[in-house]
Amino acid sequence: MSRIERLVNLTAALIDAERPLTREELRERVGGYSDDPVAFRRNFERDKDLLRQVGMPVTTEVIDQDRPESALGYRIRRDDYELPDPGLDDDELAALRLATSAVQVDGADEATTTALRKLAGAPGTPATGTAAPPAAGVARVETASLPGGPHAATVFGAVAARRRIEFTYRGQRRTVDPWRLSYRNGQWYLSGYDHGRHDARLFRLDRIEGTVDAVGEPGAFDRPADGATGPAAAWQIGDDEARTVELLVDAPQAAWARSSLGEDAVREVNADGSVRFEVSVTNRAALRSFVLGMLEHAEILGPPDVRAEMVAWLQAIGAS
Repeated sequence: MSRIERLVNLTAALIDAERPLTREELRERVGGYSDDPVAFRRNFERDKDLLRQVGMPVTTEVIDQDRPESALGYRIRRDDYELPDPGLDDDELAALRLATSAVQVDGADEATTTALRKLAGAPGTPATGTAAPPAAGVARVETASLPGGPHAATVFGAVAARRRIEFTYRGQRRTVDPWRLSYRNGQWYLSGYDHGRHDARLFRLDRIEGTVDAVGEPGAFDRPADGATGPAAAWQIGDDEARTVELLVDAPQAAWARSSLGEDAVREVNADGSVRFEVSVTNRAALRSFVLGMLEHAEILGPPDVRAEMVAWLQAIGAS
């Protein structure tokens, strides 16, 4: 038996198990392992680790509490493995159907691609995971390629299942309720509630160190209903040191600025209709572009170095 065949059989046995199965029970059901106990255990542990690396949620459970070390069982819970219904409406399903036909995430395996197409209700999706041919008279959509990275699939599954995740970020362990996965400016971003900071945070997936581990049960949290799960603004996606920038916007552009910056950023509404904002910024170049879009109706008041950067940038544009 080839290792691929053995892994397929092991996966099927773990998913079909109604209770945790011991190593010996799996050895009997799966087949293809060595008769030597040491070699069997080594190969089984490698197979189990490989399944986890490709996203299979293999759980280890204690069968006998009196003998916790010698009575361990393994299985894949269907609630952890199967993608729950995310409750998409017709417009959202149509958007997902378009995305799965036009975008390919690099590194996504065939099973992931097929699962997304099935979730979208793509008609005629074959069981093999290949895309259905276009209907007569319908042009085939050119496919765009997005980088996937090692964490996108795991995080996507956690977002869909509303399942808490843990990972190391900038040297610190984080426990996060994942709200939304977004792709902007060539990078994947996760927005969610950071339990260690007791506040919403944004994480760049390529900066996660090590693995992302799903913990707890599905449905562990509810997403905010106030739109806080939406993609972060461009001036909040960057590598600059986090700064609070004071911005003054004249009355003709004040309403648009409020809708873009949010009511939480409003600090003062003046008698002439102008509004003073305070904005958290980690991408000052994006903020400069935002301010320039309002022409003479917007002004950065501070901090002084951020204001000086804006002045120098405008002078460079004028001289070019």
